[in-house]
Amino acid sequence: MRAYGSGWATGLLLGLLVLAAMAAGGGSAQLFSQQTPTVKDAEAFIKDAEAKLLDLNILSGRADWVKATYITEDTEILAAHADERSIAAQVEFAKQATRFDGLKLPDDLARKLKLLKTSLVLATPADPKLSAELTDITSRLEGTYGKGKWCPSGKDKCLDIEDLTRLMASSRDAGELRDAWAGWHQISRPMRKDFARYVQLANQGAHELGFKDTGALWRSKYDMPPDDFAKELDRLWDQVRPLYLQLHAYARWKLREQYGDQAVPASGPIPADLLGNMWAQTWENTYPLLAPADADPGYDLTKILKERNTDVPAMVRYGEHFFTSLGFDPLPETFWERSMFTKPRDREVVCHASAWDLDFDQDLRVKMCIDVTDEYFSVIHHELGHNFYQRAYRHQPFLYRDSANDGFHEAIGDTIALSITPPYLVKLGLLDKSPDPSKDIGLLLHKALEKIAFLPFGLLIDQWRWKVFSGEITPEQYNQTWWALRLKYQGLTPPVPRSEEDFDPGAKYHVAANVPYTRYFLADILQFQFHRALAKTAGCNEPLHRCSIYENKQAGAQLEKMLAMGMSRPWPEALEALTGQRQMDATAIRDYFAPLEKWLKEQNQGKPVGW
Repeated sequence: MRAYGSGWATGLLLGLLVLAAMAAGGGSAQLFSQQTPTVKDAEAFIKDAEAKLLDLNILSGRADWVKATYITEDTEILAAHADERSIAAQVEFAKQATRFDGLKLPDDLARKLKLLKTSLVLATPADPKLSAELTDITSRLEGTYGKGKWCPSGKDKCLDIEDLTRLMASSRDAGELRDAWAGWHQISRPMRKDFARYVQLANQGAHELGFKDTGALWRSKYDMPPDDFAKELDRLWDQVRPLYLQLHAYARWKLREQYGDQAVPASGPIPADLLGNMWAQTWENTYPLLAPADADPGYDLTKILKERNTDVPAMVRYGEHFFTSLGFDPLPETFWERSMFTKPRDREVVCHASAWDLDFDQDLRVKMCIDVTDEYFSVIHHELGHNFYQRAYRHQPFLYRDSANDGFHEAIGDTIALSITPPYLVKLGLLDKSPDPSKDIGLLLHKALEKIAFLPFGLLIDQWRWKVFSGEITPEQYNQTWWALRLKYQGLTPPVPRSEEDFDPGAKYHVAANVPYTRYFLADILQFQFHRALAKTAGCNEPLHRCSIYENKQAGAQLEKMLAMGMSRPWPEALEALTGQRQMDATAIRDYFAPLEKWLKEQNQGKPVGW
């Protein structure tokens, strides 16, 4: 599992009690006269907005938590109503903020007004009926995903996404993988009509805020013009694409050895069901099939954890301890009392791992269905990265209580996970000694199957949605263009025939739940850039992939300084505070995987590269 969000889309978090306050006679519209606005008016507006947004985000967050951890028709309705009020109020504030356009303002005040206008993920139309319709649709789409199951013919038990995730990770039966893949992708067929209507209504709301469409709204929050941001993503992808092509070529001929010439072509795209993950977003579960013969590091972390009878809370404690070793304070007791670590037996929940900050102070939680595995060992570090980031910026004004950009939030936990090296496991007592450096290729290949394989997937989801929002992709082309992009970026094809009766994008949580996905692509870039800078601070003179910042207080202080900035400054300044660079740079990925890239080129000699 690679793509884990912070629990709620950032824009949905910025939502609000304005409508209720206005109904009570205290609406922010009463702050203004009809005269030309002044700086003093803008200051009063922002003060009022931040106070009300904080209060209402706490209320809407609690409703969303209950919906995610206790899925019923009632909790979906309650959450939808809370979100409706929240989003509508945020839209109202955003529209009122335009009143100060053109007014010369102090930098801090101007930034807050800009964030107020661009922080939305979903802008509902002004018409109350259309607003209610949109929030009902978004709640229904996420609920459909959360309740999704595949019931195999002749079997007593239906399988949810957690069951299917384990099956896709472990099975080597091509027929079983194909059936499981096709079975899960049936759950999103009913979403198609709702999704098309969601696009119409979301775009209407974005238009009312002055944006071309919802995609332009999403891209406007990155401290640069939307089109420039899209070009920046292309630049970063071009930096890493050569490494992906080598990994893809190697994976293809190794899978061909496993599944045969009929299943995997010699020079074409790879079937999407053979890569160990329902969405082929990460490929690390195929490592046993792809591993070099002499690269076994000599340990299996999943096996070690289970042999030691490691329980689920202990898994979470490992992640917490890494952060405290850097000088961060331990998590509050309420974290342990209120989080959801395992799937309850008595109700439906959204198992998708996420981190929550319910009061924008100390009520930190994670929502996960943890298995005691190597994979979840890293996921826990990732999710706690969100929590420690959330707490670090809690002293900022409300509008700054977020990451420098949303890729930063996703990157922090993964930066820590890059320090989960064999020497770190030795310090924890999970290994007796570190493997010989000659085994590094295997470890790097395993990491690349997670990180490098993910990059094109992290890019294409929003590429597809941006084109849908702009109208370039029409509802009649949803599935066709989805697979065209997956072919272009990932070099993958569906394992069974697809048509426009299918809606395969909806089989991915983030599409069903209206969560932007570019943050995960940025996180994959940033985490290596962060790791390179922190490793340098920690004085690591080894190859980058062997560096760990565990127990280094100097690196921890440098990290916490950046985290505490929150969103108070444009992200290039936050990036500079941690790395000394103002531009995102994917060369750190190439540095980290340099030995592997050299090895892959040697393995692929005489074999086709590309598709």
